[in-house]
Amino acid sequence: MKGYLQTVPAILLISFLMITCRGEERNEAIDRYALVHRHIPQIVTVDSLSPLSAGNGEFAFTVDVTGLQTIPGCYDSGIPLVTQSQWGWHTIPDTIGYRRGQTVTRYDTYGRSVPYEADMNSAPANYFRSNPHRLNLGRIGFVVAGEDVEELLPEDLTGINQQLDLWEGIIKSSFHWKEHPFRVETTVHPGVDQVAVKVESGALKESKLGILFAFPYGSTEWGKSASDWNHPERHHTEVVSKGDHEVTLRRRLDDTRYGVRIAWKGDGVFRELGNHRFLLQIDSGERFGFTCRFINEPDLTFSREKNDPSLSETFKSAREHWEQFWQTGGAVDLSGSTHPDAGELERRIVLSQYLTAIQCAGSLPPQETGLTFNSWFGKFHLEMHWWHAAHFALWGRTGLLERSMEWYNSILPAARAKAELQGYRGGRWPKMTAPDGIDSPSGVGVFLIWQQPHPIYYAELIYRQDPGKETLEKYRDLVFETADFMASFTHWDSLNGRYVLGPPLIPAQEIHPAVTTMNPPFELSYWAWGLKTAQQWRLRLGLERNEKWDRVIGHLSSWPSANGYYQNVENVDNTFRDAEQRRDHPSLLGAFGMLPGDKVDTMMMRRTLEQVMKTWNWEQTWGWDFPLTAMTAARVGRPDLAVRALLMEAVKNTYLANGHNYQSERLPVYLPGNGGLL
Repeated sequence: MKGYLQTVPAILLISFLMITCRGEERNEAIDRYALVHRHIPQIVTVDSLSPLSAGNGEFAFTVDVTGLQTIPGCYDSGIPLVTQSQWGWHTIPDTIGYRRGQTVTRYDTYGRSVPYEADMNSAPANYFRSNPHRLNLGRIGFVVAGEDVEELLPEDLTGINQQLDLWEGIIKSSFHWKEHPFRVETTVHPGVDQVAVKVESGALKESKLGILFAFPYGSTEWGKSASDWNHPERHHTEVVSKGDHEVTLRRRLDDTRYGVRIAWKGDGVFRELGNHRFLLQIDSGERFGFTCRFINEPDLTFSREKNDPSLSETFKSAREHWEQFWQTGGAVDLSGSTHPDAGELERRIVLSQYLTAIQCAGSLPPQETGLTFNSWFGKFHLEMHWWHAAHFALWGRTGLLERSMEWYNSILPAARAKAELQGYRGGRWPKMTAPDGIDSPSGVGVFLIWQQPHPIYYAELIYRQDPGKETLEKYRDLVFETADFMASFTHWDSLNGRYVLGPPLIPAQEIHPAVTTMNPPFELSYWAWGLKTAQQWRLRLGLERNEKWDRVIGHLSSWPSANGYYQNVENVDNTFRDAEQRRDHPSLLGAFGMLPGDKVDTMMMRRTLEQVMKTWNWEQTWGWDFPLTAMTAARVGRPDLAVRALLMEAVKNTYLANGHNYQSERLPVYLPGNGGLL
C-alpha cells in the first residue's frame, strides 16, 4: 500500500493478526476462491431482513427468496424490495410557487449576516427536501396467471434454499411453490442496467405462473418507501413497440422519462393488465428466461437497435466481471486466526466488498442505503461519501472511487454560487443533495462542514495511485476551490492571534448547537491537513504557495483539551464529566484516526480513546463510529482496542445475513458502516 493515508487498513489487519494468529508463518498466496466461498450468504426462510441484491454500481435489483420481487409485502417492515438506479429521479411539479428564500434564516457570523436554508419544517422546506426523490423503477415478480392474475402466497413457498454466489454475481434460488419445485437464477449486467433471470421447473407450463411488471409513482415520504402505488392517474406507461419475444415500454412521470425493454427466451405471451401492470405469461416447457433493461433515455427515442445484451451474454458478463473483481484488489484471509470472532470479521469484510461495489461505486455519491431503498428521499449525504467510497483506493480499486469524481466537477458552479452568496471564496459543497448539487433545507445539515475537505482527500488518494501531471490537472480545480473556501471560512481571532472555526457550525458529532459551537478537533485537524495537501498540489504543479492558506495553516487553533483529554468542542470542556456529551459520533477521535493528525499529542489521544471506550453511549452511535474508533486505536498503539471496537456487541454494529450493517427498524441498511469497516 502506498502513502501514509493508506496505512490504517494495514495497521488494523496487522494488529488483528499479531494478537490472534497462530505462530506458524503463512507466506502462501491467499486462496481467493475459497475465501469468497466461505461467506456466500444462504437464506432458508422468508426473512424481511435478508433480501439479496445484484447490481453494478449504477443500478441494483433486490429480491426475495424467489429470486424476484414476488412477495414484497413480507419485506416492507424490514428491507423493502426495490429496483433503483443512479439516474432514476423524479420531481413532483410545484403548483404553489415555492421559493428557496422561504427556507432561509440569517445567522450572525462575526458581524456579518449570513443566509442558511435552516428551516426544515415549513411547506416550502418539505417540498425542497423531498424533491427530487429517487424512484423505484419497477417491480418484477412471479404471479399466478390463471383466469385472474393472483399474487403468490408466502405460505405456499417451502423448501427455500437461496444463495448469493458472490464469485459469479448470481443469486441462485430454489423453492417449492405448492408441490412444484423451482430453480431461479438472477443477475445484473455489469455495464448495463439490465436484470437477467433464468427459471427452471418441470411444472412451468402446468403451474400457470407468469412474470408481473408493475410501475409506481414517485414517493415523497421520508423513509424506506420509494413507491407510491395509490395514484395511477399521475403517471403513464405505454407499449411503444412489440415483437414476438420483445416489448418496449415508455414511462412518463411528469418531467421524468425512461424506458423498459423486456425480452424473453421461450414461449410466452405478453399482455397489459391496466394500472401500470403487465404480465408475461410463461407458456414454456421446463425452462424460461428473460431480460429487463431499464433505459435512461429522456428524449424517448428508445432506439430499437439490437444492442441489448442477450440472456446468455448477461450471465457470461456477470461471471467474468465478478471473478475479475475478486481476483484483483485487496483480500484478507483470517483463517489462521485463533480469535473466536475471526470468521465473523472475515465475513463482514467479504460481504462489505460486494455490497459497496454494487451500491456505492456509481457516477454519483450513494445515499446511505445505497440503491437498496430510500432513506432521506433517496438523496445522498456528502459527508458520508468518504465512508462509502474512500476505501476503494485503499483496496486497490481506485477506479471505483473515480467514477463519482466527475460529478463534483459538474456541481462546482453551484458550490461557488453558494459560497459567494454567503460571502466566502471558493466552492462550498452541499450536505444533503441530489444530482443537481443543491443543498436541502435542514436545521443541521447546512451547518456541517466536515464534508468540505473530502474532495481534496479523494484527489490525493487518486494521485497517490497515479502520481502524474494528468491527475493533477484533472482535479486541480476541485482541490483549489475547496481550499479557497476552507481558508475563507476561518475567522481571525485577533485577541488570541489565531484562526477559529465557527460559530455557526455543527460538527460531525451533531449534538452541538450551530450558534455557539467553535473549534471541534476533528474539523480543525481536517482543515490543517486539507490546506497543507492543497499547498502540495500547488507545488507539484509548479505554482507558488498560496499565502492565505499558509497564514491559516500557521495560525489555526489548537485542538481543545481539558483535564488531560481532548474535548468534543472548545466551548464545552466537560466531555468526560457530562454523559450527554458522550453520545452520537465520537468524532473527536477522527482527528487522529481517519486523519493522520496535525500536531497531535499521541498520549493524550490514547487517554481520550480509552475514556471513550469506557464511557461512551454506544447504543446512541452509528455504524461508522466503530471503525472510526478502531482506526484511532491502531494509530495510538492499542491494537486490542481496535479489534474490540470492530467486533463490539452493539445494535448498530450488527451485520445481517446479507452483510448489511443494521442500525434500526427505520434504517436496516447503513452502507457507511460497511465502507467504514473496509
